[in-house]
Amino acid sequence: MHFTVFDTPVINTLLRWGSVTFFKLAGWKVEGSLSPQAGKCVLIAAPHTSNWDLPYTLMAAFVFRLHPYWMGKAQIFRPPFGPVMRWLGGIAVRREQSNNLVQASIDALTAASGPVQLIVPPEGTRSKVRHWKTGFYYIARGAGLPIQLTYLDFGSKRLGLGPVFETTGNIDRDMAAIKAFYAPFRGKNSAQFDTGA
Repeated sequence: MHFTVFDTPVINTLLRWGSVTFFKLAGWKVEGSLSPQAGKCVLIAAPHTSNWDLPYTLMAAFVFRLHPYWMGKAQIFRPPFGPVMRWLGGIAVRREQSNNLVQASIDALTAASGPVQLIVPPEGTRSKVRHWKTGFYYIARGAGLPIQLTYLDFGSKRLGLGPVFETTGNIDRDMAAIKAFYAPFRGKNSAQFDTGA
């Protein structure tokens, strides 16, 4: 895992203070805390319906004192923004290439010596999708890590860390349970979020 802004104590502290202040002034309620068993985990970012989700998610990461990495489409890593995106914890994903991103993620999480949370949006895109991608599930399962359920609810201005989910190997049942948790939440563009639950 590469060096990020979350590895810089002074800047991290300043950005945490700024994030806490922003959420208070904007009327957002911050809920929950990172479970001790989720120091190293796969973190679901949902609903994902807008470009605004990234800055809100990063601010939430500062508030919760996370050590996150997140996946984004390769286009946002083009010059001159690439170094900044990587410094913010970004990992470029080339959707058109059939590389084994799941195994690479498993290997990186397994090799990490300290706390790390890999943020994965299950929809895989801001556009409306009926079927969620299952990469996050197989990454967690393969690395033997829990899934931290997180939410960003623009409808009620609530964001938080929900329960920790342990995979069972029964993907149909597990996905149904995860989607049921997310069903009440609304993204910024709520019509584009569909859990299929």
